[in-house]
Amino acid sequence: MAAQAEPMIPANAPSLPDSAETADWLERALADDAIETRAAHIDDAGFTAGVMAALPAPATVPRWRRPAEWALWGIASAGVAVAMPELVTGVAREMFRLAAQPVSLPHLAAALLAIGVATWGGAAYVLRRD
Repeated sequence: MAAQAEPMIPANAPSLPDSAETADWLERALADDAIETRAAHIDDAGFTAGVMAALPAPATVPRWRRPAEWALWGIASAGVAVAMPELVTGVAREMFRLAAQPVSLPHLAAALLAIGVATWGGAAYVLRRD
């Protein structure tokens, strides 16, 4: 049985004290990497802060937009609520009609044959060698 390799952490990287939270080797390696990344930070003497301060303020939305959105969502949900009874009864009617179809052995064999042809045809298409 091969020995388990230790995580590759530089010898000069600062480490965290052993505790219950950092007992896992992966967690410890990630924490050490974060410490190393912070130590490798290059100070830009406030350049980034200056660029961020020079950016224009984000665009604000007009005050009428939120009430308009609420009105549009209300109209859409009212339309769905009006359409739902007819949709639900239509779907239920078709499900009952489909469930009432007689099932015979030839129908079952034809369905299984169609599923098999589709499966094997798809497999042949995917596994072809061009």
